[in-house]
Amino acid sequence: MTQKFRLTLAQLNPTVGDFAGNAAKARDAWGRATEAGAQMLALPEMFMTGYQVQDLAMKPAFTEHATRMVDELAQACADGPAIGIGHPLMQGDKLYNAYSILKGGKVATRVLKHELPNFNVFDEKRVYERGPIQGPYALDPMRIGTPICEDAWHEDVSETLAESGAQMLLVPNGSPYFRNKHDIRIGHMVSRVVETGLPLVYLNMVGGQDDQVFDGCSFVLNPGGELALQLPAFDEAIVHVDFEETTDGWRALPGEKHVHPDEWELDYRMMVESLRDYMGKTGFKKVLLGMSGGIDSALVATIACDALGSENVRCVMLPSEYTSEHSLEDASECANALGARIDTVPIAGPREAVTEALAPLMEGTKPDVTEENIQSRLRGLMLMALSNKFGEMLLTTGNKSEVAVGYATIYGDMSGGYNPIKDLYKMRVFETCRWRNAHHRPWMAGPAGEVIPQRIIDKPPSAELRPDQKDEDSLPPYEVLDDILDRLVDREQSVAEVVAAGHEREVVKKIEHLIYISEYKRFQSAPGARLTNRAFWLDRRYPIVNRWRDEG
Repeated sequence: MTQKFRLTLAQLNPTVGDFAGNAAKARDAWGRATEAGAQMLALPEMFMTGYQVQDLAMKPAFTEHATRMVDELAQACADGPAIGIGHPLMQGDKLYNAYSILKGGKVATRVLKHELPNFNVFDEKRVYERGPIQGPYALDPMRIGTPICEDAWHEDVSETLAESGAQMLLVPNGSPYFRNKHDIRIGHMVSRVVETGLPLVYLNMVGGQDDQVFDGCSFVLNPGGELALQLPAFDEAIVHVDFEETTDGWRALPGEKHVHPDEWELDYRMMVESLRDYMGKTGFKKVLLGMSGGIDSALVATIACDALGSENVRCVMLPSEYTSEHSLEDASECANALGARIDTVPIAGPREAVTEALAPLMEGTKPDVTEENIQSRLRGLMLMALSNKFGEMLLTTGNKSEVAVGYATIYGDMSGGYNPIKDLYKMRVFETCRWRNAHHRPWMAGPAGEVIPQRIIDKPPSAELRPDQKDEDSLPPYEVLDDILDRLVDREQSVAEVVAAGHEREVVKKIEHLIYISEYKRFQSAPGARLTNRAFWLDRRYPIVNRWRDEG
């Protein structure tokens, strides 16, 4: 008789620190696995605690609590399929990233992560000890090897497991999204199955944690790299995978293969899910934002409506004497198209009061950026007052181009609790607005159709802090600026390389200078959705005080 093995994959969304909630999700998935007659339920890396927990793992009470919850889960799920679940583990005085196999009411075995990622948003060498490379564990009739996340990106762990008798590789992950990452994952995992000749299960979690979103996209490969199953992006899913033993070894039977969207939809979905989970996991229900009539606030308002529903979004226009009539019209039209509330709070009176209060100290000086920034900071003051009064979290709306060069007012338009477009360059803002106007998906809570008026997309960007102001008065055209920023920030190119790509050296040096002197602003800025592997915060950590400049 042909031997078979059924594995239940739980691509789920844990919450950091919610041990009871995460354990309940695990028990529910175990119940589904039991009903399906599975031999094992697999949960992602660090599922009991949520991921990433950063320095929380080094707090003894936290890790002890997580371990105790794993033991209780084992006891509660004694009669039925085995469970694989990730959590931090203290052994003696050493802390590990562990994956426990629960069977028969106890922990049957534990796998300790060997390769610790220490790049981009990961800093695991600071937190965990490196575990030994271990052999497979047996769950009749299968011998399973478990490289934990980063372990599977290196040859040695998987090859050792294959050489010591593993018949299948189960890879639990906490792998956050960045643009085009799935192709990179597939490439590495195909290498592992080609090298070992074993089927491989890549199981990832979903859901947002601070700036990161775990995008799921779990999959199963057969030897040779053939795709047997692929789960959706960003959605929770519990599926059962059947394996059969053949004369050539174990093979996964074909299952559903979800087709993933293109990068524009994935980026947009990521921003929506990032805000939705940030709100849900911190306890906020409603948001507000300053609605200027410009493209950035229009996009943030749209993301907010898609994440939370239009009834939970308040847009606030804060006009001054420099606010054009068409900006007021565009802001109102966009909010109405979205079905969001829109209020108007003029700042002319407060601005006059501040100007009068400061007049004795500023007598004899000429108006400059100081007066412009007073307007922005008054808007931040008004918005934070509304946030405090009504319990609505303030969203900030600066795109990556502005965040990079400091084209934003600290304690003004940078005020807020979250920024969905923080890692989206300005030219991609334009294209994302066009994409959203043309597409609607079931996971969007906002209305379908053209929700961002075409005039907002077409008009020249302006902060409207002085007469006839345009962004290009202070910055190069955005198509030029974004290419320079992509090269200096995302690709870490030298000034000479950027100049060789066709840019004027004087302009490149100006942008380089602005990037470095704006570090203090970014240090105090709101967290935001991470779309690339060079997002400002954990991906790119630069000192605030820094006199070095590239003289190449």
